[in-house]
Amino acid sequence: MNKLELNIRHRTVSILDKYFTGESIDYKKIFAIILPLFVDQAFLILMSLLNTAMISSAGVAAVSAVSMVDSLNIFLANVFIAVATGGTVIVAQYKGSGNSAMVSKTATQAISACTIFSVLISALVIIFHTPILNMLFGKAEAEVFQNARIYLIGSCLSYPLIAIFQAVTGALRGVGETKPCLNLSLIMNLTNTILNVLLITIFKMGVEGLVVSTILARVLGMVASLIYVLKYNDTIRFRIKSALRIDMSILKKVMFIGLPFAAEQIFFNGGKLLTQTFIVQLGTLSMTVYAIGNAIALLFQIGPNALGIAIVTIVGQCVGRRNIEDARKFIYSLIGLSSIFFVVADLILLPLFPLLIKLFNPPDEIVPTIFTLILVSAIAQPILWSPSFIMPSALRAAGDSNFTSIASLLSMWLLRVVLGYILGITLGFGIIGVWVAMIVEWGARGIIFGWRFKGKKWYAHKLV
Repeated sequence: MNKLELNIRHRTVSILDKYFTGESIDYKKIFAIILPLFVDQAFLILMSLLNTAMISSAGVAAVSAVSMVDSLNIFLANVFIAVATGGTVIVAQYKGSGNSAMVSKTATQAISACTIFSVLISALVIIFHTPILNMLFGKAEAEVFQNARIYLIGSCLSYPLIAIFQAVTGALRGVGETKPCLNLSLIMNLTNTILNVLLITIFKMGVEGLVVSTILARVLGMVASLIYVLKYNDTIRFRIKSALRIDMSILKKVMFIGLPFAAEQIFFNGGKLLTQTFIVQLGTLSMTVYAIGNAIALLFQIGPNALGIAIVTIVGQCVGRRNIEDARKFIYSLIGLSSIFFVVADLILLPLFPLLIKLFNPPDEIVPTIFTLILVSAIAQPILWSPSFIMPSALRAAGDSNFTSIASLLSMWLLRVVLGYILGITLGFGIIGVWVAMIVEWGARGIIFGWRFKGKKWYAHKLV
């Protein structure tokens, strides 16, 4: 190794030590948590992009239906994902405090709670799927509506499967074991993509093919995750017999984080669903613009999404050790790193837009509108997205779930929903107006969470 390489290596290590090493954890452990999550998010988002592109081959009615129902899926699934997040936070704090027995008990209770919630939600939505679809998307075209019905029922059947998977991987992230999470995710999502190619592209089964591939892939993901924690993991020590017994003292701690987050997700994603109803009024082409715009925009968020997940483990373990200075330091550092990721993504992906858009084969007249949405996001994200989404994940990891939930609800409904309606419908800016309202909401969230972070109340909650 020559002198120049030694200098570069020394400077790199110095920077990493300065920003990503503390008393609680060093930069090697932090990046051991982040890197598998980065690969996982890249894979998930790329697969989502390819799946959207594949379903595009079935026509704009199929794309619009899947986009509509996926908004509802996110709304419903985030209830049990919120409970899994509560489990991640409490597991991380017990891990930080060195209490291995409570790590195991908390993980087990989180898996049980997620299973119960998901079965209830699945049953209710299947029973009432027609009035739900009529209420939200009654103005959609007949073909879009029928595709949405098929996809919604199929998605509901898979909720308990993905809930168990999310609870297991959430507990593993809480103890910092992100590599097994990556492997489990690869098993499930590679299966999903292979089946999509087979059923949608080759056998031309359209939305029905998407439903079958989703259910089969999630069955495999659930089975693989349970086999891993039952046979190959010594940290969580999950046992089915223990999962059948509800421990209210542990469940209360999980729900202290999970329930406010679940309420936040219900109303937050409810606001997004309401925004979707505005877009339905604008017609099928506008719905397609929104679906494709969202799919491409997710590519820019691969790195930041990984950091938003990692920060729950990192801050949770710091707070478990009661080392608030480390928690503050890592929050600042990870938000800065997120902004750097966005700038790099902008430089790489914006020039590739003509190639990316070909994946979806959209009508020529909507391509300029899609590019406008992506350009607006690309400019705003490095400044506004990170404090808006990574900061609340950090505050929640410290136990400050009530404040983050209330702030998120207010910003969503006052800005994204109300302002989106005013700009998109009342003033006639259409899909561009709805998109700009979303950007404005990012800025407001960032200001609110930044103000909270400067005080002391966010870490005053003692959970373990």
